[in-house]
Amino acid sequence: MTQLLIIDDDTELSAMLTEYLNAEGFRTECVFDGKNGVQQALSGLYDVIVLDVMMPELDGFEVLRRIRSNSNIPVLMLTAKGDDIDRIVGLELGADDYLPKPFNPRELLARLRAILRRSPVISSSYENNESVKCIGPLEIHPASRTALAQGQQLDLTSTEFNLLHTLAKQVGHVVSKENLSETALGRSLEKFDRSIDMHMSNLRKKMAEQNLESMLITVRGQGYQLSDEI
Repeated sequence: MTQLLIIDDDTELSAMLTEYLNAEGFRTECVFDGKNGVQQALSGLYDVIVLDVMMPELDGFEVLRRIRSNSNIPVLMLTAKGDDIDRIVGLELGADDYLPKPFNPRELLARLRAILRRSPVISSSYENNESVKCIGPLEIHPASRTALAQGQQLDLTSTEFNLLHTLAKQVGHVVSKENLSETALGRSLEKFDRSIDMHMSNLRKKMAEQNLESMLITVRGQGYQLSDEI
């Protein structure tokens, strides 16, 4: 049973989501403030987190920042409807996906399942037989879902690994944003959706720590490409 943590000060919404998601095979727990949310998120007991942005004292951004400093657990953020800034900031901080309030619980369920299909535990079953991919100074290890850059492990979120792995399978070729959204986020690319761009920006920053950012090439109007040259 999938262990889900909801961090949201809206007790009525949390209760409704708990009832709905438990009926769909999740084991759900709720925390109603950011401080306790961070503590629970880092306990190692959960597979995925639903995190609200708007909370008093410790908001969702700070909660996510503290989680990401210690864990790459998948996080779906709940943002204000129509507030692009919240979505962009959440993605920059390492959220795996976002959903604007108000939302249909069925869409939340679909997005959670998409994230979990790409999580290390679930996806490893069909990636274990894939061999290690060596692309210049990069090593992609599908079984352990890790990537090494010049021998140093990159601290990637699940979504960032999915992006890099997808590009590595088609090294030297342009991969469309639509394809990347399907494989990395597990959903179709939506109109005006900047999620892939933000995740790729985060991935490029982490590769830049090993001076390998030039391997990620943006092809304007088409998508992204991984080069085997620095």
